[in-house]
Amino acid sequence: MMFEGLPTPCYVVDEGRIRHNLEILQQLEKDTGCHVLLAQKAFSMYSLYPMIGRYISGTTASGLYEARLGYEEMGKENHVFAPAYKEADMQELVTICDHIIFNSFAQYEKYKDICQAKGVSVGIRVNPQCSTQEGHDIYDPCGYASRLGVTKAQFPEVLPEGIEGLHFHTLCEQNADDLVTTFQAFEEKFGKYLYCIKWLNLGGGHHITRKDYQYETLVKLIRYIRDTYHVTVYLEPGEAVALNAGYMVTEVMDIVHNDMDILILDVSAACHMPDVLEMPYRPPLSGGYEANQKPYTYRLSSMTCLAGDVIGDYSFEKPVQIGDRLVFEDMAIYSMVKNNTFNGMPLPGIALLRENGSKEMVRKFDYQDFKMRL
Repeated sequence: MMFEGLPTPCYVVDEGRIRHNLEILQQLEKDTGCHVLLAQKAFSMYSLYPMIGRYISGTTASGLYEARLGYEEMGKENHVFAPAYKEADMQELVTICDHIIFNSFAQYEKYKDICQAKGVSVGIRVNPQCSTQEGHDIYDPCGYASRLGVTKAQFPEVLPEGIEGLHFHTLCEQNADDLVTTFQAFEEKFGKYLYCIKWLNLGGGHHITRKDYQYETLVKLIRYIRDTYHVTVYLEPGEAVALNAGYMVTEVMDIVHNDMDILILDVSAACHMPDVLEMPYRPPLSGGYEANQKPYTYRLSSMTCLAGDVIGDYSFEKPVQIGDRLVFEDMAIYSMVKNNTFNGMPLPGIALLRENGSKEMVRKFDYQDFKMRL
């Protein structure tokens, strides 16, 4: 009933759950003095930026367009990191970002003068070479031959003048114990540099708003860093801002049978929830269970021509019918920011579920949105 009247497919973002997450992140800032930034690569629904900006310190970007979005729509602290920067992009970045992080000393040398002239605080990303992830090699910046961050072997004995911060990002949907492990490896290799910088950025991948997150462990670590090295600590959670705060509403278009019953949905894993195929990831489904756990099991697939465009196998207590609506959960993160129009699939609409229960369509997409990208 909550999603009646919405077009399908449609992302629906829950304003109340976003606020709940933000209250936790705001409390972290109060408890530790750290600065929390929204990693826009995970969630860029800028219609909510005014609300987000009332709770946390700003935004962080992975390139010019995200940096411009954070600058225009939130207007608070604005950080950026990229493996490399184009000269034309840098000309604008130094006017809209207060922190720019470089992936190599060569990039720093190339752009240090323009950063200094504009008063931008500059940092270097390091690779602590400490992998704490399991099964997500695609998201492991400490893996073999990673291009992300400078290793200790490539680091100078003395930091070049003008570098004010260090940054590492190694986590993906992880708890505070993994951050502690990573920081200990970082401290062993790079700790001496902490005495000559102003800030340390611990990156993202922190599931701070998850129910089982080790909040006190994180607080203890941040306080240790501040008290020992007297630096400002930054964190860049993306998922934590919108964790469990979104839905994907889809309609069953057809049911076919080949070895098992297969639902053809108007939503696509390949187009609308790419992490399902990339990680891989099994999205939670309202009223859906593990295959064969309930009497009726179906494979959920889409209308694209890609044979592997399969969301997963789910079971239900009752038979599913053509025209039924299904609701996937936790669909705010890495969904809208990564979707595409493969096969000419329409982009899902974007709706906001207000705290008073009302629904508001934020965006609708049509043929022109497909055509303009080609």
